[in-house]
Amino acid sequence: MAKRVTIKDVAKAASLSITTVSQILNGKGDRFPEATQEKVLHLRDELGYVPNFNARNLISHSMQTVGIIVPNLVNPFFSMFLRGIQDAMFDQNCVPIFLSADHNETLEKYYLRTLVERDVDGVIIASSAIGNAEINDLLKRNQIPYLLFDQNDPQNEGDRIIVDDERGGELATNHLIEAGHRKIAVVLPDQPSQNVRMRLAGYRSAMVRRGYAVEDALIFTTDLSKHGGRQVAAALIKSSATAVFCSNDEIAIGLIRGLRDAGKRVPEDISIVGYDDIDLDAYITPLLTTVHQPVYEMGEWASQMIMKRLREPNGPAQLKVVDVSLIERDSVRGL
Repeated sequence: MAKRVTIKDVAKAASLSITTVSQILNGKGDRFPEATQEKVLHLRDELGYVPNFNARNLISHSMQTVGIIVPNLVNPFFSMFLRGIQDAMFDQNCVPIFLSADHNETLEKYYLRTLVERDVDGVIIASSAIGNAEINDLLKRNQIPYLLFDQNDPQNEGDRIIVDDERGGELATNHLIEAGHRKIAVVLPDQPSQNVRMRLAGYRSAMVRRGYAVEDALIFTTDLSKHGGRQVAAALIKSSATAVFCSNDEIAIGLIRGLRDAGKRVPEDISIVGYDDIDLDAYITPLLTTVHQPVYEMGEWASQMIMKRLREPNGPAQLKVVDVSLIERDSVRGL
């Protein structure tokens, strides 16, 4: 493996001291002749010198790093969340480190330990697989600031962004009830996180308040993906449900495909409401009615909150509760 070019190599090629070269490369070389500055900059580019981030940051600590752990980078919801983080952190001179283990709990916990070992300045956790044990043993013990995202667990302390998911479940279910539906199914992932369970609670609450029975036979579980939605279509058809509340948009999109494969039409035969409002919702047929979460903005808020925590390590706990709204499109039919 080729040896990395160092500032010593640039200084040797320029026949100058390391101090002189360092000052010029760091924009503090005004006191040196212009020819000398140009010579150093030319040799920097010619030799391919790139400053060592860890060494420079150890001296100045001018740039901070924050690790972000999400369950799935492929999910458009988390892609948009990370984009919000990235844009906000760029403005704050902070480098985000994105990690995903595709719902592999062991790998997610390994990534958390790795971030601690690499001495990141803070961590944003958007995975329910990482719980209080890991937070206490790794983050709190090593005094690393953290923020929890999308984990509606009141036992978790510290900075948090939570979504009013129970209200979201109520909005989706009420919309279907108001459209005349009574036999409303729900589709959840096989291992629902706390925020998804709150969406189910909202569904149950809306049904009970309207005086309708909650049938366990109408609660279905599947893989948290478009493939999972497609796979559950046959069981939903057998249930004779006239409408379905899907706990996320990927499941809803897969379900629409599965129903179409089985000769069923949405919304003519079965109405569907999703959850998240990912960008694909406005491009599929039919356009998907869904519960909107301001996911890009949540990424920005997460960045702002973790940066504030880095500036004020002993400040009070930060809690942001995010409201949701219903986006009506074409996937629900009135009876």
